[in-house]
Amino acid sequence: MRRAAWGIACVLLLSGCVNDPLSDLKQYAIQVKAREPAPLTPLPEIRQIETFVYQGGERRDPFQLGSTGVEETAATPGSSIAPDPQRRKEELEQYPLDSMRMVGTLAQEGTLWALVLIPDGTLFRVRVNNYMGQNHGQIMRIAEDRIELTEIVPDGLGGWLEHPASVALSEGTGK
Repeated sequence: MRRAAWGIACVLLLSGCVNDPLSDLKQYAIQVKAREPAPLTPLPEIRQIETFVYQGGERRDPFQLGSTGVEETAATPGSSIAPDPQRRKEELEQYPLDSMRMVGTLAQEGTLWALVLIPDGTLFRVRVNNYMGQNHGQIMRIAEDRIELTEIVPDGLGGWLEHPASVALSEGTGK
């Protein structure tokens, strides 16, 4: 019996030592909930912006079609410059000129070829009359230090313009 009493006493003493681990958190939550809410600051006043009405007078409205109802970007009259839509595209026409590098030349059976490196590291050889670049660039001349092309670019008025371009020989072949 003595053992049982001693065991019960130990259990009672130990149960008094048990602390609620969340008691501090619960007390803090009660304190925070009891606080008065802070007053909200009022929203800033929205300024009224003065409206503007476009008074073009005799000038054309920039947001409307021309007076004839037809867009004014019709093709330049008498211009025979235009890319050939029936021509089959060549491999190097899918890359911009500034992404390609000329790395050398090769003379073979009286024809001078240029060696062109594209961004993925593939090497192509091209000659006069081949096309390269995204603006219908036709190779007109190959020199030891550059490839000279004539590109056909839009003129902004619905027509086309010829534009000279070139790809210079690069120093080294590293990217």
